Amino acid sequence: MSRRAEAARNDERILASARAVFIADPGAPISAVAEHAGVGIGALYRRYPSKEELLRTLCADGLARFIAAAEAALLDAGDPWEAFAGFMRACVEADTNSLTQKLSGTFTPTEALYREAGRAQGLMTALFDRTKPFLRADLVVDDVALLLEQVAALRVGDEQRTLELRRRYLELLLTALRLSGDPLPGPPPSWEEMAARWNP
Repeated sequence: MSRRAEAARNDERILASARAVFIADPGAPISAVAEHAGVGIGALYRRYPSKEELLRTLCADGLARFIAAAEAALLDAGDPWEAFAGFMRACVEADTNSLTQKLSGTFTPTEALYREAGRAQGLMTALFDRTKPFLRADLVVDDVALLLEQVAALRVGDEQRTLELRRRYLELLLTALRLSGDPLPGPPPSWEEMAARWNP
């Protein structure tokens, strides 16, 4: 294996370990990531000079996954509801919202991260607007983001059982999003409220 391929494999292992460690405990030290990944602390620091840098990279990776899912849904020229539901399922499978839930406010985002977050919000808004004829009238786009975080909060048993239950409850939520029941109580979340959580 070439040195470059080995470095890429180590980086992938470090990020996967960082994700597992910091979702379980955002306050964990960076040494816990090295131990989980089975790499020396020196190797980790050569790639990520600080915990902040590692957290930013994790966040950027989560945003990239979210953006890819939203772009794929918007490119789907088929049934708009099915494209939206597929996007929601892709987010649950990628577990992008666990990062938002656990890491918001634990580090200082860069301007590049804010730009990507704005891009993600724009794509999500476009997808939501296209799906509006199929959704209950009192929903706003930021309701959807918080619903995804609620699904991400489910943790029961091992990873496989957790994923099974997340899939189950997402389907219940998707059904509820289409119903025209009684008006929802209270005002919906605003983009300002959503963004403020990232201020440490």
